[in-house]
Amino acid sequence: MKKILIVTGGSGGHVFPAISIYDHLYENFDTSIVTDIRGSRFINQDKYEFNLIDVPNLFSKLYLFPVNFIKFLYSIIKSFFYLKKNNIDILISTGGYMSIPLCLAAKIFNKKILLLEPNSVLGRANKLILKISSRIICYDENLRLFPKKYNNKIYLIDRILRKEIYFSQKNKSKEFKTLKKILVLGGSQGAKFFDKNICNLLINISKKLNLEVCQQVFDKDERVLLERKYNEAGIKFKLFEFDENISKIMHDYDLAITRSGSNSISELAYLNVPFLAIPFPFAKDDHQFFNADYYKVKNCCWLIRQSDFDTFETENLIISLFEEKADYFVKKENLEKISNQNTWNNVNKKLIDLINEN
Repeated sequence: MKKILIVTGGSGGHVFPAISIYDHLYENFDTSIVTDIRGSRFINQDKYEFNLIDVPNLFSKLYLFPVNFIKFLYSIIKSFFYLKKNNIDILISTGGYMSIPLCLAAKIFNKKILLLEPNSVLGRANKLILKISSRIICYDENLRLFPKKYNNKIYLIDRILRKEIYFSQKNKSKEFKTLKKILVLGGSQGAKFFDKNICNLLINISKKLNLEVCQQVFDKDERVLLERKYNEAGIKFKLFEFDENISKIMHDYDLAITRSGSNSISELAYLNVPFLAIPFPFAKDDHQFFNADYYKVKNCCWLIRQSDFDTFETENLIISLFEEKADYFVKKENLEKISNQNTWNNVNKKLIDLINEN
C-alpha cells in the first residue's frame, strides 16, 4: 500500500483542503498529515491524527532572520529524518511556507511531490517547489503567474470540498421569504473592516428589510460591540468565531457577504448561496480578488474591492437584488450550473487516478 504524506499549515485556506484530500485517500492508501502549530488549530484532533513540524516564517520579522534561518535549516533536517523513518512514497503539499522543508527533503529522497493550488493565482511556495514537483492540482485552467513551461504538470479537478459539504442540503429556494437571512464570513485577516462596516451596512438595510444575520467575528471586544449594535437595532443575530458545522445551516441563508478565500466561496457556490465578495486587499498577489473574479466572469456573484466599498451604494445593491430578484436568481442558477458535476465520487476518482499515475 502506498504511503501518502499530506503537508499543510498556516491558515485554514491550506488546512481544509488537506483534510479533504485525506478523507478521499485514507481508505485506499496509508495516509498521514503533517502540519505546524498554526495549522493545528483548524484540525479536529478527535477525528484526525497528525504530526507537528513547526517552520518559521523567514521574513515575518527581519531582525529575527538569522535566528529564523537556523530554525528553518533545522526544520529541513527534521523533515529529512521524518521522511526517512516513515518511508513515504508520495508527498502532497497544499502550499504555504511550512511545506517547503518537507518538499526539499522529499526531493533529496527522490520522492514524488504533488502540489495543490486552490487559488486562481499561483502561490509563492508552490511556485518555488513547482520545478521539483510531478504535478500541480488546480481548479482554474487559467492560473495566474503560472510559468507556461510547466503547463504539462497541471492536473485540473473540480473543487475539493470538505466531505460534509457534499452531503449538505443546498439552497434551492425559488422565492424569498419575508425574513431575509444574511451570512457574513469575514475571515481572520482584515476582519475589523467587516466587523465595523458590514455591521453598519446591515443595520441600515434593516430599516427597509426584515433581516436575520449570522456573522463571523474573531475579536472578543468587537463581538461585544456587535452584540450591542444588533440588539439596539432589533436585528435577530448569531455571532460565531469558527464553526465547522456551519455547512449544515448555510443553505438556509439567502445571501453571503464574504472575503474570497478559495474554500469559503467554493463552498458557498456548491451550496447555491449567492454571495457578495469583498476580497481582503492585502492577500498575496491579490489572489482573493482573482478567486472571486473567477465567479464574477461567469455571472455567479457580485464583487466589490474594499477600496471601492461605499455603504450607500452597497446598501442599494443588496436592497435591489432582494426587491427586483431577477439578477439574484440568474446568479443562483449559474452557481448551480458550474457545480452540478462536482460530486464526492468524481473528485475521489480523479485523486486516486492521480496517486496511481506512473
